[in-house]
Amino acid sequence: MLSKVLVANRGEIAVRIIRTCAEAGIASVAVYSEADEKALHVRLADEAVLLGAASASESYLAIDKIIEAAKSTGAQAVHPGYGFLAENAAFAKAVEDAGLIFIGPPSSAIEVMGSKIAARDLAAKADVPQVPGSQGTIASPADVIAFGDEYGYPVAIKATYGGGGRGMRMVASAADAESAFASAKQESAAAFGRDDVYLERYLSSARHVEVQVFADTHGNAVWIGDRDCSVQRRHQKLIEEAPAPGLSDELRRAMGEASVRLAKEVGYVGAGTVEFLVEADREAFYFLEMNTRIQVEHPVTEMTLGLDLVAEQLAVAAGEPLSITESGASPRGHAIEVRVNAEDTRGALFMPSPGPIATVQAPTRAGVRWDGGYESGDEVQPYYDSLVGKLIVWAPTRDRALDRLTLALDELIIDGVPTTVPAARQIIAHKDFRNVAMHTNWLERDIDFASLLPPVEDLSDADADAEDTEEMLPRNEVWVGDRRYVIPFFTPAGPAAAAPVAEPQARRAATGGPRKKRGGGAAASGEAKSPMQGTVAQIDVEVGAQVEAGQVLMVLEAMKMQNPIRAAVTGVVDALHVEVGQVVAAGASLATVVAAGE
Repeated sequence: MLSKVLVANRGEIAVRIIRTCAEAGIASVAVYSEADEKALHVRLADEAVLLGAASASESYLAIDKIIEAAKSTGAQAVHPGYGFLAENAAFAKAVEDAGLIFIGPPSSAIEVMGSKIAARDLAAKADVPQVPGSQGTIASPADVIAFGDEYGYPVAIKATYGGGGRGMRMVASAADAESAFASAKQESAAAFGRDDVYLERYLSSARHVEVQVFADTHGNAVWIGDRDCSVQRRHQKLIEEAPAPGLSDELRRAMGEASVRLAKEVGYVGAGTVEFLVEADREAFYFLEMNTRIQVEHPVTEMTLGLDLVAEQLAVAAGEPLSITESGASPRGHAIEVRVNAEDTRGALFMPSPGPIATVQAPTRAGVRWDGGYESGDEVQPYYDSLVGKLIVWAPTRDRALDRLTLALDELIIDGVPTTVPAARQIIAHKDFRNVAMHTNWLERDIDFASLLPPVEDLSDADADAEDTEEMLPRNEVWVGDRRYVIPFFTPAGPAAAAPVAEPQARRAATGGPRKKRGGGAAASGEAKSPMQGTVAQIDVEVGAQVEAGQVLMVLEAMKMQNPIRAAVTGVVDALHVEVGQVVAAGASLATVVAAGE
């Protein structure tokens, strides 16, 4: 067995791995950035090594620093968790070359499965069904149009390297091809360092179902359950459950067997997940991708099968055979996971909302599990993922699990930052979700989700001439569809929610924020300000350009989310105050648009 493991991650997954190491009698080493000096994973580990500044590139993505930290502390192995370097073949190879154990698949398997094109080729060899796609990468919008003419629209342009929906654009018609192609390549380059893209036929109403596979160094490979991850926003999963409801035994078995064939074809070792798009009514499934790491949603599989998948990872990495000897074990009961992120869900905008957490108090009822990365008094940093923790429930049936989850969400208390709990409540109460009528586009296309959540102030409804009009201060103006909204949350100094909150979030009504009376209406400003701390990912206009109200000026990346910054008025771009790659504070001036006629 291993004696010391370095955990090359942070937040919830680092905490999860460190705690499992402790149970197994394995010493743990945490790594951290300057911003995470007081983080929970640092406090829990047996040792901790500072990597560098807050920027992920100087800390959690710094391969050489992580390898040196492992060597200097005497760690035998490195667990990458998920995100950051977890699916980076160069990192796995560096760990291997340093004489250390990478707790995951061989670097060669990560390399193959990390390329969507190579993965599709391998899936074809393993006889795994796929949606129609391009033969390799594409070079121009003309390729998009030709593919659409042959297979029909909509078409998905996808980043060859990467995932999580980044570098992906949906093309509804030939008229959209040029802008979507340019945008996909630009985002792919910014997110993954490569702008290669390819095409797939876009299944607009398919479910997202994934299969958990596990393989060891003794030639054993099994599939151990499936999960439904169809409830998504911006291609990011919000709720996951196991087993995937509404599938026939035949379809479930066929997906599992296809997943094992793929794992064997690539020479896989460790925990992995094969993702499919599923049309259950047609008994059809199509290969999407393989994630060569532990998944965020792995707890629902653990709770239905009585396993500790991280402990299994550690054992396999130490050269032990799998403790799971057969595929397709029948799950016991049903488990559902809700991701709880530090995001403001008002108006269904899901605005990243970092800041200090006053209180974290998880439910203590039977059948409830909380996997958190924070405790009371910790701070959600703006530099990384917004995940605060995961609320997981188990019950004998899906209906009972949903009822238990409803109560657990009401009992979960997280004070100091707004979270996605209100959105989760609405999702699990919706009749479509209860009746398993959801799919990957359900939340954003088929229901008016914004109407189910507390609204933000809509300026189009304000009486601009009223002398005693109330104005929320501080505020940020954003566009959703064709309407302009005021979000009274961010200030130049940081999130307003950082102030202490008296009542638990789960038990109070949504409130706006500080108000003051003023004369005149809420007239639009030509100055675009940053709604949060983030990094300028792209700039879409030049000084002197004519812009329309609502037009995208630039894109700000914060907490792994792409946030378009739009013009509040029609006019001319008078100044750009930032450049691509620049880190900006909340409230910082980004651009100035002089309104037409001024």
